[in-house]
Amino acid sequence: MSRLEIILGAILAVSVLFNLGLIIYVRGSIVRLLSISEELGDLQQMIDSFANHLKAIYEMEMFYGDETLGTLVEHAASFGEYLETFEYIYILTEEPQEEGNLLDDDIDSEEDEKEAEE
Repeated sequence: MSRLEIILGAILAVSVLFNLGLIIYVRGSIVRLLSISEELGDLQQMIDSFANHLKAIYEMEMFYGDETLGTLVEHAASFGEYLETFEYIYILTEEPQEEGNLLDDDIDSEEDEKEAEE
């Protein structure tokens, strides 16, 4: 083997090792990003659910007009709106909804609101 073949073989080995390491690193980063995306989406849903529940309690006859609950409702809503700025992250793991599913979601949310009122 000539000296050039040895040098090219060494460069090839280093390049292959570097590329394998890079692939492993990128794969791990993507897995972590998707995990964070799912968790952030779950957090957004929890905050929205909390805000809706709190609003339903505030609208009850017993608590209607309570300043503390009113402020808490506003705070929960603003926190939910702030989390929407991270939508580009948690939208990564959500499946696109079809036209029919949007109608079903509206019906489900209306049923949930009726149950909260009762």
